[in-house]
Amino acid sequence: MRIRPRRLRAGRTVRRLVSQAILDPGHLILPVFIGEGLQGREPIESLPGHYRYGPGSPELVDYISEAMELGVNSFLLFSSTRLKDRMGTPAYNRKGPVQEAVRTIRRELGWEPLVFTDLCICSYTDHGHCGVPREVNGRIVIDNDETLRVYSRIAVSHAEAGTDFIAPSGMMDGQVAAIREALDKEGYTGVGIMAYSAKYASAFYGPFRGALDSAPRFGDRRTYQMDPRRGMEALREVELDLEEGADIVMVKPALAYLDVIRLVKDRFPWAPLAAYNVSGEYAMVRLMSEAGLADYRVLMMEILHSIIRAGADIVITYHALEAASLAREGFDPF
Repeated sequence: MRIRPRRLRAGRTVRRLVSQAILDPGHLILPVFIGEGLQGREPIESLPGHYRYGPGSPELVDYISEAMELGVNSFLLFSSTRLKDRMGTPAYNRKGPVQEAVRTIRRELGWEPLVFTDLCICSYTDHGHCGVPREVNGRIVIDNDETLRVYSRIAVSHAEAGTDFIAPSGMMDGQVAAIREALDKEGYTGVGIMAYSAKYASAFYGPFRGALDSAPRFGDRRTYQMDPRRGMEALREVELDLEEGADIVMVKPALAYLDVIRLVKDRFPWAPLAAYNVSGEYAMVRLMSEAGLADYRVLMMEILHSIIRAGADIVITYHALEAASLAREGFDPF
């Protein structure tokens, strides 16, 4: 008897039949950038193919509607503001760009779109950090607990606007518990939390920081974001977030941390797991295709399937519309 694994590779139909990674547009989340004061939309130089949308603009509504027609029903909103301060207080302005964008979506499209709102203060501070700085013995440090108080106010303002899920990305210790307590206290027990549980201090965030003007003005974020050399620590971070009330957990970035995705899924198979296919990973695909080194569609689909294969239930990706469109067309590069 000869064992022939090739029998399961003999044709496209059998390969699809036995595939272990299925890309479903309903499991994708599309990042959406909101621009303060915009009436329409403007291109994002650091993220070609993506735009900032005015929080009350028809263009925002059209973009969300287009995605939903392709089967992408979940959206993660980000914003920046010209009004920046040390504490990031503009982030909890009830008339802020994210809050207004959520109200626009609810008013024009109802409750069918699933809206996630990123919760951080890096794009609302004059120093670009994800927390409130203070001086300790001549050193500038990020004050974890003071930051949690700001996060709690932001979370409530997002819930008031009508978000479905708060997505805290600052990697402050105890952020999920603080946000859950604040939401419950104000009666928003039905608002979920998708925690950036294992967010690494990565070099893959460059295009995103350009899109939001959120790069730190001093130092870096290595004292609160995770060390790329530590994989098992992700299990502790995820465990803590689940204990504190997270409904969905996340690994970020995705492509360089496929091993971490698998570690988390194996340890917590019952927990919905998101993976963020970040801006630098998106940029690599575009650059390779523009240089004639790869077929954009094939490379994109290979990467997305690898993230799902590693164990992600949900993929946050700038490729969401393109991937959903190809899936609808029946495009199968494998």
